[in-house]
Amino acid sequence: MTRRAPGLHPDIEVSPWRGAMRPYDLVKEVTICFVVVVALTVGLAVVFSSPDERAITMAQWSNAQPVDFAQTAISELDGTSTSANYGPPYNHGPNSQQLFGVSPERLIGVHLPLNTAQDFVLGPLSTQRDLPGLAAALEAFAAASPAERASWEQNYEGAITASAAGFTAGHLVVARGDYGPVGTMIDALTTMARSGALDTSMLTEEGFYSTNFTKPLLLLADSPSYLSSIAQAQHLAGGQWGMMNETGKYPGQAWLWLYTLWYQVPPMKTSSNADLEVWAIMMLLTAGLLLVPYIPGLRSIPRWSRIYRLIWRQHYRSMAVAQPKVNE
Repeated sequence: MTRRAPGLHPDIEVSPWRGAMRPYDLVKEVTICFVVVVALTVGLAVVFSSPDERAITMAQWSNAQPVDFAQTAISELDGTSTSANYGPPYNHGPNSQQLFGVSPERLIGVHLPLNTAQDFVLGPLSTQRDLPGLAAALEAFAAASPAERASWEQNYEGAITASAAGFTAGHLVVARGDYGPVGTMIDALTTMARSGALDTSMLTEEGFYSTNFTKPLLLLADSPSYLSSIAQAQHLAGGQWGMMNETGKYPGQAWLWLYTLWYQVPPMKTSSNADLEVWAIMMLLTAGLLLVPYIPGLRSIPRWSRIYRLIWRQHYRSMAVAQPKVNE
């Protein structure tokens, strides 16, 4: 049998190399690899291209589908939108995800306060009082009782979601009804959004160089159909497994593939706590990856499987030839 140097682990070769040697040009290999990678990158980019989709704006949305925008706006005003009932960290809404009976978001609490009526409707409209009739409408709305406001909002929401609602000559068209000042307010907000002023209002409320797009994204996500139709067309809907690495947005969304995968697997596929469940799975996987060197059994898989001997078979074959054998 082969006798190894004393003190060496049987599966770790650290003895000096005494076999054959040949010259190796590392610079040449690096250069070849670089040229091949560049050629593949350029070639694949030419063949498949890369999407350069611009960010969706309130102006783009309200001009493309003004009725859809108005439907979203009234749901923000009366507190029936998804964002209004989201729960922590935005508000104290009824919805929250739980894992084993524990809701981490409720334990952390509301730290990004969101009042959809004020942040998405009343606040932006207060900056546009020069629009005809808007100042009087805002004053009437503020002076009304909660019951009156609720009645106006409910009536208008029923009218704007009806098939008869439309958009003509730059204004929303709905059936006649008791909407109080709400009709004027939603129409003014739609006009504000179509002009681009709503985008500016929502982004500059925290400073001149604000880059916080949380509120615009939440408002857009509450759209009944506009955002979902764009996602569907780009194959980015939840059931499509799509992903987009937008030009200039490195690293893009590609790194999220492992997150999105779990949303297609039961029970997360239909669970109301899917976000929290996927997060927990990813945290466990991340912890496992970080702790591989410290987990007994798992850390020994390479040594037990001896795959490294298959990869470096030429080296070990040479070692067997060069290693002297003695009989015990």
